[in-house]
Amino acid sequence: MSFNFVNLVYLLSACLFIIGLKGLSHPKTAVRGNMLGAVGMLLAVVVTLADRKILGYEIIAAGLVVGSILGTVLALRIKMTAMPQLVGMFNGFGGGASLLVAGAVLIQTLLLRERVSVQLTVATVASGLIGAITFWGSLIAFGKLQGIITEKPVRYRGEQIVKALLFTGSIAIGVLIILNPKRIDLYWFLVAVSSVLGVLLTISIGGADMPVVIALLNSYSGLAAAATGFVLSNVVLIIAGSLVGASGIILTRLMCRAMNRPLVNVLFGGIGAVQESLSSDDVYGGRVKSTSAEEVAMFLKMARKVVIVPGYGMAVAQAQHAVRTLYQSLTDDSIDIEFAIHPVAGRMPGHMNVLLAEENIPYERLRELEQINPTFEQTDMAIIIGANDVVNPIAREDSNSPIAGMPILDVDKARTVVVIKRSLSPGFAGIPNPLFAADNTLMFFGDALKCVQELVTAYREA
Repeated sequence: MSFNFVNLVYLLSACLFIIGLKGLSHPKTAVRGNMLGAVGMLLAVVVTLADRKILGYEIIAAGLVVGSILGTVLALRIKMTAMPQLVGMFNGFGGGASLLVAGAVLIQTLLLRERVSVQLTVATVASGLIGAITFWGSLIAFGKLQGIITEKPVRYRGEQIVKALLFTGSIAIGVLIILNPKRIDLYWFLVAVSSVLGVLLTISIGGADMPVVIALLNSYSGLAAAATGFVLSNVVLIIAGSLVGASGIILTRLMCRAMNRPLVNVLFGGIGAVQESLSSDDVYGGRVKSTSAEEVAMFLKMARKVVIVPGYGMAVAQAQHAVRTLYQSLTDDSIDIEFAIHPVAGRMPGHMNVLLAEENIPYERLRELEQINPTFEQTDMAIIIGANDVVNPIAREDSNSPIAGMPILDVDKARTVVVIKRSLSPGFAGIPNPLFAADNTLMFFGDALKCVQELVTAYREA
């Protein structure tokens, strides 16, 4: 296969990657964008296998079969609430594959007694370091999201010094590998030290920051893949990895901006630790007012504009279908209903958008924070379904709060606020929410699915 033809196909694949990423920026073009990216990757894989003149495809075929079976099972059985941890696991697989491929190429080069170039050794070191951090960091993120390990940040005295020493040690080992590439044992030592660093970097971050962590790990996996592209001298892998790395960094920055916190604070701030300075008794103090489906339905009958704020509680209860039914009932009565979407609602970027899109909620009814906040003063009722930190007014009022300065949805400015929640338990940030005790707030305690279903029934009977 000619060199020019291979590069031409690689260029076509790169163009499809870029167009596909552009398509993913909007729900109407997301499916097409995903398909274009998949076609681009298929072309790149096929032409690479053909160009490298692989003698036996048995292992590759076996890998395709096993991978396809596992992928199909995961796609069919995974719940939307578990999608963030699945994405995190995929990030980890990318990092793990990169470090293994880079190590294998280094071993192969040494066995063939070829001269090891500086590009290969530097790229191998980068792939091993970033790949190990990505793999183990993703496993910890998966464990936190899945509830296998605590969602609270695990802190200890001198932790930043330990991380700095591990990072410095990784760099030092990497330099030794570059100076003496024949010491293959140093590469696996680098992987081991970087793995410990990946665990410690992620385990100290609380569940409230997991959306940012997932975006960052996605960027890491792309950077590891790009480094492996330099190891293999494969242009399309370098391009694909760079695109993933760049898009992950951009998304991470957007998420940090949505939380009004620098990335350094996310990585080392430990949001989610128990906040002893804030007492639930002091915040609520017997001022919480419970309500019922019948009472909320009565208010809805008199409303002209309603805003629904979906949160992770809606996803856990799988209440999105019932929310779609409520939306249709209100719309049939000519009530103006919109959905307020906070950038970090749920456990991954776009979590709420995906859930609502699956129920065919018109996308124009979904309003971002900047669009919806100016309208809350003209809103008759705001219905919060399982959201907590993203509607917590402490972010505006308490400069010492762990979420101080984070842009929130100004639901407290609506005439009536209804919060559907199982209890008064705090969100991921670990602090109480004064909104629950506000004069214009009614608490509708219970499972989100059951509560919304009861509300639909009560509304139709009112």
